[in-house]
Amino acid sequence: MLDKNDENVEKTVANTEKAVNPAPETVKENTEEILQKETEKPKLQDENTSEKEVVVNENDEDTTEAVDEIEKSVAENSENGDSNDEVEAEVDYSKLTLEELVSDLKKIISNNPVQKIKNKVEVIKSAFNKKFGDLLAKKKKAFIDAGGNSIDFQFSSPIKTEYNTLLSNYKKERDAYYQDLEKQLKANLEKRLQVIEDLKDLIENADTETMYKQFKDLQDTWRAIGPVSKTRYNDTWKTYHHHVERFYDLLHLSNDFRDLDFRNNLEEKLKIVEQAQALAKEPDINFAFKELQELHKKWKEDIGPVAREMREEIWHKFSSATKKIHDRRHQYFREMRSKYDEIIEKKLKVIAVLNEYDTSNNQSHNDWQKSIKEVEALRQEYFNAGKLPYNKSEDVWQKFKAATKKFNAAKNLFYKQEKSEQQKNLEKKLALIDIAESLKESEDWETATNTMKKIQSDWKKIGHVPRKFSDDIWKRFKAACNFYFDRFHKQKNTVSKEQQEVINAKKAFLEDLKAKENHTKESILASIEKWKELGSLPRKSRHLEGKFNKQIDKMLETLSLDKQEISMLKFTNVVDSYYANKDFKKLDSEQLFVRKKMDEIVREMQQLENNLGFFSNANDKNPLVVNVKNQIEDFKTDLEIWKEKLDYLKKLEY
Repeated sequence: MLDKNDENVEKTVANTEKAVNPAPETVKENTEEILQKETEKPKLQDENTSEKEVVVNENDEDTTEAVDEIEKSVAENSENGDSNDEVEAEVDYSKLTLEELVSDLKKIISNNPVQKIKNKVEVIKSAFNKKFGDLLAKKKKAFIDAGGNSIDFQFSSPIKTEYNTLLSNYKKERDAYYQDLEKQLKANLEKRLQVIEDLKDLIENADTETMYKQFKDLQDTWRAIGPVSKTRYNDTWKTYHHHVERFYDLLHLSNDFRDLDFRNNLEEKLKIVEQAQALAKEPDINFAFKELQELHKKWKEDIGPVAREMREEIWHKFSSATKKIHDRRHQYFREMRSKYDEIIEKKLKVIAVLNEYDTSNNQSHNDWQKSIKEVEALRQEYFNAGKLPYNKSEDVWQKFKAATKKFNAAKNLFYKQEKSEQQKNLEKKLALIDIAESLKESEDWETATNTMKKIQSDWKKIGHVPRKFSDDIWKRFKAACNFYFDRFHKQKNTVSKEQQEVINAKKAFLEDLKAKENHTKESILASIEKWKELGSLPRKSRHLEGKFNKQIDKMLETLSLDKQEISMLKFTNVVDSYYANKDFKKLDSEQLFVRKKMDEIVREMQQLENNLGFFSNANDKNPLVVNVKNQIEDFKTDLEIWKEKLDYLKKLEY
C-alpha cells in the first residue's frame, strides 16, 4: 500500500526535486534516488487522488482556471509579499525643479521599502534626466557662444552630485535586498526539501510509538519555514502534500490519531469554505480576492488532509466558492476596462481642446492671465475625468503633457519678452528716481518744481517693472518727491519780517477805508494804487485781497457813475490784483468766464431777434414789441462791457 503513488503527482515531485540544487549533497542524492524508484512504481488507485486532481478529473476547466489563478497569486505573494507599488497616475514631475525632484527622490527612498519604489524612482529619473539635459545643453551653448571649444566644455552641479549619490545608494540597497532574498528563498527551499526527505524517511521507517509525534514536529517545521521562489512554491507543496497523504494512509496502525487529525482538519477546512462563501458576497472584490489568497495559503500551508471519503466533497465546495469570486473579479475588471475607456475618451476630448487652443491674439498680461485661467480649468476637467492605472494612463498623459507644453511655450515666450520690457522700464524709473533724489534738496524752487512735476508725469507713462522691485522703487520715488514738495510748501507758507510788515500795513489801510464815508472816483483810484504800493501779500494772506476788492465795490456803488464804468473799475481792480500776484491760472479762468458770458449774451439776443419775427404785422408801439427791443438794447450794452473786459485781459502780458 505504501508503494502505490499517483503517477501525475510523482512526475511533479520528480521535476521539482531535480530542478532544485540543495546545498547538502547527501540530501540531493537521496532525493533523486528515492524519486527515481517511486516514479517506476504503479499509480495510486482512484481513492488516493489528491484534492487538486479531483477538479481536473472532473474536467471542470472554468473552476481549474479560477483555482490556478489563485494559486499563482499565492505563489507570487509567498516569494516577496505584496510588493507591487505602481506610481500614482498623472503625477506631473515635469513641473518640479531639479531640487524638488531630488527632495522627492530622497523622501521616497527613505520612507519606503526598497522593493516597492521601482516605478516611482523610474518616473523621477526620467524627469530629472530630461530637465538636467536641457540645463546642460543651455550651459554648453552659452560656453560655445562665449568662444569656448565644445571639446573643452565641462559642467558640474551639486544637485546632480546629490542625485547620483541617492540613485547609487538606492541601486546598492535594491541589489542587496534581492541578493539576500534569493539566498533566503534558496535556503528555505533546501529546508522544505529536507522536511520532505525526513517525511519520506519517517514513512519508510515507521515506528508506531513515535511516528505521530515526529510527523507533528515535521509539520511545525514546515509551517515555520519562510517563503520560497514562486516558480517552486506550488510544486514543492504538491510533493509535500502527497507524502503527507501517504503518511495518513500509513497511520491506519493508529486510527485514533489519524481520525482525530482528520476531524480537526475537516473542521478547519469547513470554516475556510464558509469564509470563502461569505467572501463571494463581499462588495469590495479586491479585498475579497486578497482574503481568498490568504485562505488558499492557509488551506495549503496550515491544514492537513481530511478523510479520504471527504476529500472530493470538501475540495469541490472550496473550489466552487473560489470560482464565484474569480468570476466576479473578472466581471469587475471587464466593467473597469469599460469605465477606463470612458475616462480615456473624456481626457482625449480635453486634449483636443488644448491642442486647438489659440493664443495668437494675446497681447497683454491680462490676456494671458485670462488664458491661464481657461487652461487651468481644462486641466481640472482632465483630472476630474477620473484616475487610470499606470499602464493605461501613460500614453494619454504624454499626449496631455504635449498639449499643455504647446501652451506653456507660447506663454513663456510672452513673459520672457515681457520680462525684458519690464527690465527696460525698471531702468527708466531708476533714472527718474536719481533725478528726484538729486533735486529734493534744491532751492531753485521754480526750476525744481517744474522738473519734479514733469518726472511725476513721466513716471505714470512708464509701464510695469518686475514685481520684486515694484514696491521698493515706488517708495524711493515717492519719498524723494514728498520730501521736496514738503520743503516747497513750507517755504511758501513761511512769512518773512518784510511780508509781515506788508500784511500789517494792508490790514491797517483796509480798516481806514472802511471808516471813511465820502468817496470820489479819484479817491477810490488812489486807494487802489496805494494798496498796490504797499506790496504783495504772501499766499496764506491772500484772503485780504478779497476783502479789499469787496470794500472797493461798496465804495464804487456810492458813486454816481454809469453802469459800464463801475463794472470796468471793479473788473480792472480784481484783474490787476491777479496780475500783480502772478496768479496766471485765475487770469485764464477769468478770460474763459468773460468769453462764456459773451456767448450767452449773443445767444439771448439771437433768440429775441427771432421772437420779433413773430410780430411782423404788429405795431412798433405794441408793448410786447417795445419790451423785446428794450431787452435787445440792454444785451448790446452788456456785450460792450464784456468786450471791453476781454480787450483789457488781452492787453496783459502773461
